[in-house]
Amino acid sequence: MWIEAAAAFEKSLVALPLAVYQVGETILAQGSRTDQLLILRTGNVVVVKDGIEIARVSDPGAVFGEISALLDCPHTAEVRALASCQFHVVHPAALQDPAALFYVATVLARRIDGANKALVELTSEIYEKPPSVIDITIKQLQKLLGASGADLPHAAYSYNPLA
Repeated sequence: MWIEAAAAFEKSLVALPLAVYQVGETILAQGSRTDQLLILRTGNVVVVKDGIEIARVSDPGAVFGEISALLDCPHTAEVRALASCQFHVVHPAALQDPAALFYVATVLARRIDGANKALVELTSEIYEKPPSVIDITIKQLQKLLGASGADLPHAAYSYNPLA
């Protein structure tokens, strides 16, 4: 049932308005609010958080602005066009539709799965070395990935080597 709903949502994307961005344009600014979910149709973007590049994305169907929409907070990272880009524009109210919500949940689940795999790889690389800033960071990531999120303050997402 859910797979069919997600497929139906993907088909409905063609009816949504498109936003076009050119190379170098800021698509989402960290700390801003756009009240939009953007689903990549074509192009290539960079995601930057606190001045640090955390991802480059070119996969059609990638979702941006979902954290802001789901948590009712400002955008948590900047998204900038590395090439000419087209996005389907979705209003966050669309998340009331189970198919849309399932689509976004699937994208988020894939990201968490990727983060878990990267954490396992990083942990295995430093397992036998003395504790370091990397070890402290891994422990913070483990705490964040294992928590429901409801009990974590927003500041828990920032790096604090003394925590």
